[in-house]
Amino acid sequence: MNIVALDTATEACSVALLCGGEVQSRYQVAPKIHAKVLLPMLDELMAEAQIGPQQLDAVAFGRGPGGFTGVRIATAAAQAIALGADIPAAPVSTLAAIALRANREGGCKKIAVAIDARMSEVYWGAYLAGSAEPTLVGIECVCAPDQVPALEGDWKTAGTGWQVWPDQLLAASGVQVTNDTDPFPHALDILSIGGEMIKQGRGVAAESALPVYLRDNVARTEAQRKAI
Repeated sequence: MNIVALDTATEACSVALLCGGEVQSRYQVAPKIHAKVLLPMLDELMAEAQIGPQQLDAVAFGRGPGGFTGVRIATAAAQAIALGADIPAAPVSTLAAIALRANREGGCKKIAVAIDARMSEVYWGAYLAGSAEPTLVGIECVCAPDQVPALEGDWKTAGTGWQVWPDQLLAASGVQVTNDTDPFPHALDILSIGGEMIKQGRGVAAESALPVYLRDNVARTEAQRKAI
């Protein structure tokens, strides 16, 4: 199975490709220039693998939560690929991808993920990792850092929220064990989760490959969007 994965939901931009059983990826922390670097990164990987879009079997993408503009960039690219090649898409949670990266790079099994959501809020999700797709504990939500759900036991932390709001998050969640894993998602983990979704028949058509913002008021002013 040939699958491509895209992510632009945070400051990082990444692409991964599974082709012929081999995985290749590109990753760059590139705030505010995702639209410029995403497609060249994708083209480079496809050229190296010597395949075209019509040879893909599925596309996975980071569906959010994250920066409003960034989430839209990956979503639009994934929709275009899915529509053009008539293949299913796998919308993958940004929070789940960060949790899987913490597991992949640091061996973390219980990960409390918090992404700085601006406006004095965080995107929150707690996950149990150890398989191709982390298991969500509770729900994903957006809330003030001092309003995140309490957790029991020892958890690792991941995501930019812990860098911005460490005291509030620690006090509210009760997390005792912290971790210094990379705070951003990686397309490698989008690829892993998305591939599992496709295997289980949970892919969706291009028109149903939609972003998830968690916030209801996504129609912000241009100034507010640029701040994200």
